[in-house]
Amino acid sequence: MGELDTGTHAKIIEAAVTLFASRWYSSVSVAEICRAANVSNGIFYKYFLNKEMIVRTILEDVIAKIDAALGAVRGETLYDRVSSMIEILLEFSSSNPALVTIFREGQYRYFDYERRLKEIYKNALSRVLGRTADLSEFLYAINGIRFAVDRAALQGARVSIAALADITTNGAFRRLSWDSDKIFSISISQPAINIGKTSRERLMYAGKLLFGEKGFHAVNIHEITDAAGLSVGSFYKHFDSKESFFSEQISAAGHEIRRFIAMNLRHGLNRLEVEMQGMYLFGLYLSLDHCCYNITREGEIVSPATVEDYYLAFRRGFHKMGGDGLDADSIANDSDYIDSAIEFFMGISHYYGMVVALDKSPYNARAIVEGVGDCLVKGLSGRG
Repeated sequence: MGELDTGTHAKIIEAAVTLFASRWYSSVSVAEICRAANVSNGIFYKYFLNKEMIVRTILEDVIAKIDAALGAVRGETLYDRVSSMIEILLEFSSSNPALVTIFREGQYRYFDYERRLKEIYKNALSRVLGRTADLSEFLYAINGIRFAVDRAALQGARVSIAALADITTNGAFRRLSWDSDKIFSISISQPAINIGKTSRERLMYAGKLLFGEKGFHAVNIHEITDAAGLSVGSFYKHFDSKESFFSEQISAAGHEIRRFIAMNLRHGLNRLEVEMQGMYLFGLYLSLDHCCYNITREGEIVSPATVEDYYLAFRRGFHKMGGDGLDADSIANDSDYIDSAIEFFMGISHYYGMVVALDKSPYNARAIVEGVGDCLVKGLSGRG
């Protein structure tokens, strides 16, 4: 390929990255990419078979760049190597917000790329440890860090490299222990399913099923009203647009998840047991209701402000407990440490939820949660 062809290829990729990062993949057309790149549709198809091919090309690029970046992890001690890894990932996310945003959609739509990136991260963590990392260590360290640095880069969440490295290396609840029976021997109560008595409730129920199965852009208002047995006019009596309707779906999904956890969380648990049982219940709920997970994940692109409210609701719950049970010597009650811990804990549950909702491979939920609990007490330094 000549120099001009390389430049044209790069222009098309650059235009696609800009568009995909600002809007959901399904809403961007090949024609829009071509207009943004100032090339004809015919030129586009000389380089890419279709829109999916260009998305996959971008995802491949993200994986390759992260793999190369993690090769620079250095440090004499485990803490130093963990700190180096966090710095590298934070720098990557901060310097490439568009690519990170696209990959966050890609991991949902094309899960094979998420599996491949998982292997890259796991290999990097194994190099940091000087031994093979197990699944619980990976879920604890990489996913806690990954979520926290992405939130810092994309949503401006406040995180501290020192706090994240301390939690990863040394644990967060160093003087606590857990009782397995308290965490796992529980009777689950499910909230009543409201299929809709009023027209508004019927629309919400129909919308949840359609959005959860097909996605926001693949569903139109006529389909929603048909599924609810109502007229289009009835829809507009309650909602201004499909976008505002979807935002309410995100809020409702978050409320349903929190309600399920709250009604099943046992009394008398210590702070560590609360984290472990909350994670277990979160995964259990998503295994029962995939729609909630799919709606909130898609909402990160379609309605980011609403999803930010979704995360803030979880953060408020964490903040009510403050530094209770956290054990980081002199910084246990420091606000930067607490904020970093909250993002870290949400990351563990977030990616655990992805395993439950998207990855169809066999897994042992109890064993994973117990392994994470062990890491929360000992950190990476106390294992292996």
